[in-house]
Amino acid sequence: MKKTALSISVILVSVGLGFFLNSFVAKDHFSDVSKKKKEKQLKLGAFSVSLNVKDLEKSKEFYEKMGFVISGGDQSKNYLVMKNGNTLIGIFQGYFEGNMLTFNPGWDENKKNVKSFQDVREIQKQLKNKSIVLDVEADEKTTGPAYIMLKDPDGNVILMDQHR
Repeated sequence: MKKTALSISVILVSVGLGFFLNSFVAKDHFSDVSKKKKEKQLKLGAFSVSLNVKDLEKSKEFYEKMGFVISGGDQSKNYLVMKNGNTLIGIFQGYFEGNMLTFNPGWDENKKNVKSFQDVREIQKQLKNKSIVLDVEADEKTTGPAYIMLKDPDGNVILMDQHR
């Protein structure tokens, strides 16, 4: 009987200690989350994947079969923007190597100007302040259209291309 009571006591103390310690861990976690919320969150704009394709026509036909429709671009200039719901892809023949993630500050997914947006130069400053290395930088003395390029830790190219 003493062993059972001792076992139950140990379990109750362990559970109580677990709840007590967890409240400190959770408090620190939520404190970190609130600190991050206070930092100005980057507003990157419309997102699309830009694909390097071998044959624009074949790629266009393939993505149309998947339900995408042409929403921009110029086939005579070897690029198209295709849309399925809110999903955007750009298909480009002969423009760049590999594929890339593309963000368009100032646009929504319909290429419509949004009222308020974070300029690519401000995004650039924030990334540099976080020690992110940029492969291509925008001239901070200019305004209007500009772009920056960087790579994620796996070498995936990210383009932030502001059109206005």
